[in-house]
Amino acid sequence: MAKTDGKPTPIRSLPLAEQAYDRLEELIVDCTLRPGQSLSINDLQTMIQLGRTPIHQAVSRLSADTLIVVRPRHGLRIAPIDLTRERILLGLRRDMERFVVRLAAERSGPTHRNQLLHIVRMLRDRGESMDISAFNRLDRRIDQLLAAATGEPFIENTLRPLHTIFRRVGWVYHNWAAPHEGLRSTVESHLVMIEAVADRRVEDAVAASDHLMSFMDSMFQVIEREIDPALLDCTLETQLAS
Repeated sequence: MAKTDGKPTPIRSLPLAEQAYDRLEELIVDCTLRPGQSLSINDLQTMIQLGRTPIHQAVSRLSADTLIVVRPRHGLRIAPIDLTRERILLGLRRDMERFVVRLAAERSGPTHRNQLLHIVRMLRDRGESMDISAFNRLDRRIDQLLAAATGEPFIENTLRPLHTIFRRVGWVYHNWAAPHEGLRSTVESHLVMIEAVADRRVEDAVAASDHLMSFMDSMFQVIEREIDPALLDCTLETQLAS
């Protein structure tokens, strides 16, 4: 079963390649597939119990997303977490998110706003009791809704790799760097932005998006200070042992 807004959705409702992509993306985000880990297509087949063709298709997409490195004749490697690179990419994401939330606030229709307000109620009721994995599944749904509200199909596929990269950073932060902090700040930052979009308060939505990106930026210093670099790239374990 796959989850989106907190309720299970039968994974069979999705095409096999999409199932494979979603499952591998989730395993990358929660570091079950360790940053820097080397493995094969056969390993992935064993893990997610899907055929070779849909896994090849998913790996091809994740390679284009820079989340998996394909090494001809040497298998696959899960992209390490490169804090320097990802901090640079956060600047790109900040600008793109401004565009998205502005357009979503300007163009959102009643159906989009009702769905966003439903998520607001969920977050107010259960947000602080969620773990980061459950929140990340809901966050993905939020991103899909905001993209749909813009009315521009190009947006979701453009932003999705960035969202995955930063969900993994958020997972590392909340599980390894600041495990006792809880999700209060994360949840509240999202609530302010979603409510502004649903209320069509354009400038407030943009300001809330900027605040959320600043909160993400603050995570990097904590991760750099608190996390063993080998957790961000498991190949460092071998280098340090040799």
